[in-house]
This record gives sequence, structure tokens and C-alpha cells, in this order.
Amino acid sequence: MNIHEYQAKEVLRGFGVPVPVGKPAFTVEEAVEAAKSLPGPVWVVKAQIHAGGRGKGGGVKVVKSIEDVKKEAERMLGMTLVTHQTGPAGRVVKRLYIEDGSAIDRELYLSALVDRATSRIAFIVSTEGGMDIEEVAHKTPGKIHTFQIEPAVGYSPYIGGEIAGALGLKGPQAKQIGQVVRKLYEAFLAKDMSLLEINPLVVTKDGNIICLDAKLNFDDNALFRHKDIVELRDLDEEDPMEVEASKYELSYIKLDGEIGCMVNGAGLAMATMDIIKLYGSEPANFLDVGGGASREKVTAAFKIIVSDPNVKGILVNIFGGIMKCDIIAEGIVAAAKDLSLNVPLVVRLEGTNVELGKEILAKSGLAITSADNLADAAQKVVKAVKGSK
Repeated sequence: MNIHEYQAKEVLRGFGVPVPVGKPAFTVEEAVEAAKSLPGPVWVVKAQIHAGGRGKGGGVKVVKSIEDVKKEAERMLGMTLVTHQTGPAGRVVKRLYIEDGSAIDRELYLSALVDRATSRIAFIVSTEGGMDIEEVAHKTPGKIHTFQIEPAVGYSPYIGGEIAGALGLKGPQAKQIGQVVRKLYEAFLAKDMSLLEINPLVVTKDGNIICLDAKLNFDDNALFRHKDIVELRDLDEEDPMEVEASKYELSYIKLDGEIGCMVNGAGLAMATMDIIKLYGSEPANFLDVGGGASREKVTAAFKIIVSDPNVKGILVNIFGGIMKCDIIAEGIVAAAKDLSLNVPLVVRLEGTNVELGKEILAKSGLAITSADNLADAAQKVVKAVKGSK
């Protein structure tokens, strides 16, 4: 789960992390009042969307008068902001963050995430802040440094010293960065974050270190422990179908293809999408119903797939284990009848109760094509879609 920048800063502020003073605004009037309540004489007007690259897209402006705050708020609110992360469709700006300006001396980069290879929290830092870290990694990988935290030890002053050295910070600033990293580590653990990114982490002209921008992602599986974080969720920033899928604990991501996929297991999903591409088409979605889905969950998943107008065919690829094939079949039949399905449907079932599942499909009276294996299923659904054009 993602949250907005201003929300992320408030979360970090609660752990004593130094962040600039600012206020959110949902109208032009609120933006002006927010600016008047801040010290000034420089303000930053920031569009709040769940995507990076806002500055390059015109969504971050530094202004030096209340009149200019009003002017930029009028321009940004309601605009469609296009960045390298939103895609060409962009995102509509519905809220702003009015922040007190900072006198910047240096811009640095700092992030924390869980290293998949070691299952440890790792801090990634660079002296090249304020720009795309992916570009830094590509052009000057030697400027990126990674420091892993030993779980049995946790954060230690030694790590703070190493990070300070990598960022070229000395004296009081080296002490400051150690304190900042410790607090960020505490926040990361306490809130079950999956990603924490500060870009830029700045050294001000008076020698202080502050988190000028903040991006936080949270582990969806741990949100039940953090009702305060769940309340920060902005459904306007999420795909409506992904929101609907989350109600049934389904993993759904919309793609740009024409063949809807329903599988159980992320690995199987990747294989299914790959083989669809191999046989000449493109997947319309990633949808994992999980290992123990009920008939109701399968029915909901099916309805989500067909609600996408780009879907011209559907491939169901289920390997039954905990999730029995007859349950899958019952869900498919129920959904197909409710929706009066008018696109080709190919089903490949294997595993527990597979014969019963196939029997349910065969006796349903619906135009369902059975497949013997994954390759057979992909070929049949691609052929059906191509033939219907």
C-alpha cells in the first residue's frame, strides 16, 4: 500500500525524523491559507499523486509570494499530471501539499528496503540525490552504497558512521545522519514498511539534515496491525478493479493486453502470461486467486476480469492443491452464467478433484473449451481470440 508524500512525512515526524513544515490542501482557498500559516518567504507547491517524477511533469513549483501560491494551486488542482511512472494517461491531481521552502546546500539519496536475497533490511545511499536513482545506478553505479542491518544486532552507531562516510558527512552532520538513520530504521520496523525512500535527503545551508521528500510503501499482509495507516489509503489513486479485487484479497494488476488470466500462484501467473506472449498475444491482467480461494472468491475474480472492456478471451489456469478443482469449476460456471459471457473461455485444470471439476464444466451447458496442458490452453485461447477478429 502507498500513501501520499505529506502523509509519509507525518508518519516519519511521529518518530522524530526531521521533515519540513507543511500542510495539505484540497482547494485553492486551503492552499492560500496553508501558505499564510507557514513562515515563508519561500513556499513549495507540490501535487500529490502516487507517482515519481512530479517535478519534471510540472507538479512541483517553488514560489516566493502568496499570489504565486494561489496561481500554482489553480493550475495544479484538477490537472492531469503525466510522469514517467504514470504512463501517457497521467493522474488527475486532487490534493496539494504546501510546504515551507528550504535553503538547500547538498542533495543526497537514502532508502531502506528488505533485501530479498538476505531477508535483511538494507539502507541504500548515494551522494547523487534529487535525481532518478535508476539513472545513477545505470551511469555511475559506484556512487551507490548498500548497508545491511544484522537482525540480531539492529541499528548500531557503526552503521551510522559507515553511511555518514559514504555520503561525505563529517562532524556534527555525521552525528545527525546517524540519528536520522536510527529513527528511520525504527519507523521502518514499527510500521511494517516494504520501502522507505528519501529523495532528496538534504543538507541545509545552516548545516541541518532534513528529509525533503518521502515515499513510503507498506506490507499489505501486515496492514491489519496498522489501522492508522489503512485510514490514509487514497482509493482515487488506485485502479477501480484493483480496489475491488482487494475486497476479496485477490492479487490483481491490470495490463494492456487482450487475454484475461486467472491462476492460483504468482509463479504460475508469470508462466501463463509468458506463454500467452509466446503464442502471439498479450495478457490483459495478472490475477492470482491464491491457494485457498472459495467459490465466492473465484466468482468475484471472474467478474473483475470480464469487467475490463479490452478482454477478448479468458484463460483459466489452475493447479489444484489446497484449492480444489471442483470449487474452481463451480465459481467459473456461476460467474459465466451471471455475466452472460460472450468471449472465448479456455480452462486448464489439474490437481485435486480435477475429474470432478472437468465434469462440472462439461455439464454446465456453457461454451467452455478444455485444455490438456498450459501450452494447449494458450494456443487455444490465442487462436479463438485471433479468429474472432
